[in-house]
Parts: sequence; C-alpha cells; structure tokens
Amino acid sequence: MLHIVNGDTVGERLRQGGAQGDILVWREVYPFGPIFKDMEEEGNRSVRAAFLEKGIGLPSSDYIAFCETQEQALKEFRKYNEIVLWFEHDLFDQTMLCYLLRWFARQSHGDTSLSLVCIGGYPGIEDFRGLGQLTSEQLIALFGIRQAVGEPEFEAAKRFWSSYSSGRLDRHIVFLQEDTSALPFARAAFEAHLSRIPSDPSGLGSIERTTLELLEEGITSPHLLFHQVGGRLSLLGMGDLEYWYHLAQMSEGPYALVRIQGEEGFPSFLRAEPTFREHVISLTELGREVLAGKVCWSALKAREAWFGGFHWKSG
Repeated sequence: MLHIVNGDTVGERLRQGGAQGDILVWREVYPFGPIFKDMEEEGNRSVRAAFLEKGIGLPSSDYIAFCETQEQALKEFRKYNEIVLWFEHDLFDQTMLCYLLRWFARQSHGDTSLSLVCIGGYPGIEDFRGLGQLTSEQLIALFGIRQAVGEPEFEAAKRFWSSYSSGRLDRHIVFLQEDTSALPFARAAFEAHLSRIPSDPSGLGSIERTTLELLEEGITSPHLLFHQVGGRLSLLGMGDLEYWYHLAQMSEGPYALVRIQGEEGFPSFLRAEPTFREHVISLTELGREVLAGKVCWSALKAREAWFGGFHWKSG
C-alpha cells in the first residue's frame, strides 16, 4: 500500500499511528507560480523552476530534482495493491489532488486500486484548517472510511486541471458552471482561486485586499499578519513563503501599498530570518487610498502574476 499525503506532518503522524505501507509526501505548490497542462514537459518545468527560484528562493536545480524523484516514485505505483490519497478542502490540496487524479486517470492501473481520504472538517475542531491538526489516532480512524476512486472522480479532476491550467480566463470561469459533485470541495477551492485575480476598481485581489484591511485594523507584525490573512482566506491554504512574496510585491516602490520597517530582507526557501518577526508593517498613504477605492493600483503599477495557467498583466 502507498499513501500519498499533502505534507510531512501528516506523513509522520501516519507512521506514528502504525499505518501500513509506504508514504510519499507530494511536494508542490500549485496555487503559486506558472502552471501548465503538462507539468512534466521540460520547457514548462524550466519556466516554473525559474519563477520559484526568483520568487521564493527555491533553487531551480533542487526543484527539478525533487520533481523527478517524486514522479519516479509515482510511476512505480503498480507494485502496490492500493494507493490512498490524503487531502483536504483548500486550494493548496485540491490542486494537488486534481493533478494526481488526472495523472492516474491516464494510466493503466492493473491490479492497483485507488482510494481517497478528503475532508473539510472534523468533529470537535471548530476552526479546521487541515489534516495536520489531527492526531495519529484520528488519522488512522479516517483510513477506515476512505472511499474508492472511480471514473466520476477522474473526470471531475481532469476538468478541474484543464480549466486551472488554461491560459484563458474564460476557461477558469466556465469550470464553476460544471458538475463537480464527485469532488465536493473543488468548487469552493476554485472560487477562492478566482478571488485572487484583481478585478474590482481598486485593482486588488483577495490577498492584497485582506492584507490592507488587517493593517487598517492595526495589525503590524508580519507573522501575525500572515496568520490573520490565512485565517480569513483559509480556503487558499496559503503557505508563509507564498505570502511573503505577495507582501514583498505590495512593498515595492514607487507605488507601494505597505511600508516595512526593519533591516533584514524577506525570508526565503534557503533563509529563514527570525528577526523578520521584529519588523513592523504599515499602510502607506497610497495603500489607504487604494483600499478606500479612490485609486486603482493596477492602473498605476505595471504588474503581472500567475493564477494557475492564467498569466495576468495590469494595463
């Protein structure tokens, strides 16, 4: 048996709980950076690797190496009698789940069956964020209620990935009109994805707007800001390095929305800066005007960003 999980914490707790079989932690951040229909294609992978190196400090060579390693492990799936996928309800996990289901849909399974553990809440946990909140015993109990994966799940995942990886925004929007009932958390996650794209008169997406709102409420600590934004936008499942990237974009002149007081640079994949906790974040005057809807940030600042396969540019 092979368990494919969404993070090291879940993998370790499954081991501690005595889960039978091997564990593969799938390492990707599909909500961040350029996405392509065929992620394994060499040219596409190089584009993504270059973006991640520049954006969060992940060396291109490291990214390409661990992609190849985990893909090789995936290709050996037929030596297992069952593959169990462990994921949750947010965009981080739903993109990962749909990518993997689409991959499996194109394979001959032989005698290997697929099953899925995917939840959006847990009894007794009011603010459920994900499987990493559960104990080993709770995770093992979920194993007993796993559900078989079949054609409906494969088809829904293929439609999700086809829309999400498209360079056309209309293909993203059309997904919300399709039947996603086989993957009950896919629609809400996709709506959270679309909310990130700047669309209102302020030129802000959900991450930028929520950040400015919290700053206006008096939050000044970068780490508290990250946790508060993550709480309000929990359906994104956004990690810290991804958020620091967005915060850095908001702090760049000459049209900065936020001001960062402190000497150290932003943390990155290779540099965790404990002193970053001592920084103070505040709104600039432009940030206040943009938040109030008096100025459109996108009309002022030349910007571009990736939202799945959609390459958005201002102006």
